[in-house]
Amino acid sequence: MNKKYLIGAVALLLTACTQGSAIQDMVPVAPAITLVDGKYIMPEALTSFSDYILVETQMGDVAPRIVDMDYMVNDLAGYDVIFVGEAHGHAASHYVQSLVFSGLYAKYNNIALSMEQFERSAQPVVDQYLAGEIGEETLIHDGKAWDHYRSSYRPMVEFARRKGLAVIAAEVPGNMVSCVGEEGPAFLDRLTGEPRKWIAEELHTQDGPYKDRYLSFLAETAGHRVEGAGMTEEEKTIKRFRRFAAQVSRDDTMAESIYNHMQANPGRKIMHINGSFHSAALLGTVERLKMRSPKLKLANIHPIMVDDPESPSFDASLVGEGQYLLLIYPTPKRFVKMSNIAAFIKRTKDKIDENRCAY
Repeated sequence: MNKKYLIGAVALLLTACTQGSAIQDMVPVAPAITLVDGKYIMPEALTSFSDYILVETQMGDVAPRIVDMDYMVNDLAGYDVIFVGEAHGHAASHYVQSLVFSGLYAKYNNIALSMEQFERSAQPVVDQYLAGEIGEETLIHDGKAWDHYRSSYRPMVEFARRKGLAVIAAEVPGNMVSCVGEEGPAFLDRLTGEPRKWIAEELHTQDGPYKDRYLSFLAETAGHRVEGAGMTEEEKTIKRFRRFAAQVSRDDTMAESIYNHMQANPGRKIMHINGSFHSAALLGTVERLKMRSPKLKLANIHPIMVDDPESPSFDASLVGEGQYLLLIYPTPKRFVKMSNIAAFIKRTKDKIDENRCAY
C-alpha cells in the first residue's frame, strides 16, 4: 500500500514555513478513524493479502491515527530494540518487516536482525551463510529454517547479508521447549556442555499479566487445553505451569540472545521478529528483555487480522498491544471441525521423537 500521509507535525511546520498557507491545499491528510461501539473503524478497505494499514497508538498515549511507513520508521529509529510481531506466513506481515528493517538501516546502519525463526544451535550455520561459506540450500537444511523461509524471511536475511549486518539466531531449540513442557524448569538442571547454551540461563515463570494472558489462551484455544480425562486439579495446575514454563523458555531465550548481542556490541540497535503473542502489550520477550536491561527503550508493532477487509476495524482494547498496529487481510480458518483438529494433533504427536529429551 503506497499511502503518503504526511502527518508529522514537524514536517508540516517546515513545509508551511516555506510555502505559506497554501500548505493546507497541498498536503494530503490521513483519513480519520472513527470509534463506533468500542471499535475503531478504518476509512478504507484492505484490497489484498499484500495490503496493510498502519495505525499509531503509542500504547494508548495518542488517539489512534493512520500513518505511513516513513513516519513510523522515523519514530522507531529512536528506540533501542524494535519488535515486529508477525502473523506467521502472512504476505503483508513479512513485507512490512522487510520495509521496517531496510528503513531503519537507512537511518542507523549499526543494526542487527534478531529472529525467532532460527534456533541458537543454528547460529554457526547462519554465520557461515552470511560469510558466503555455504549456500542457501545448506542454510535452510542445516539451519533448520522454517518451511516458508524463502517467501517470508529470505528478503530480510539477504538484506542483512548484502549490507554486512549480523543475524541473531535467537530461539531455543523446539525439542527443548517440548521437554520443558513435560518436565518443567527442572529440565535445565540436567543440561551440560554446549546444549546448555541453547536455552536461557534463567526462566521467569512468575505470576503476572503475561502468565494470565497465556493461561487464558490455553483455556480458549482448541488443541491447546491441558484438561485430560481423570486428571486431578493438582495435576492440571502442574501441567499448566509446565506449559507456561515452556512458553517462557522461548521468551527468555530470545530476550537473552538480544541482550547478549547488545552487550557484545555497544551502541547497536536490534530489530527482532517473532510471533505476535511474544511481544504483544510489551510482555513476553519484550518484558524479559526489560528485566535484563531496564534502561532500554523498546517498541512493538503488533499485527491484527481484521474480520472484514471491506470495512477494517479493531477493538478499542487493542490500542495497548503496541506503539503501532498493523492491520492486515484475514486468512482462511485453519479448521472448522473438531475432528479435523484432533486428526492434526495426532499427526503432530506421531512425529515426536521419543528420545528428544535425552541430553
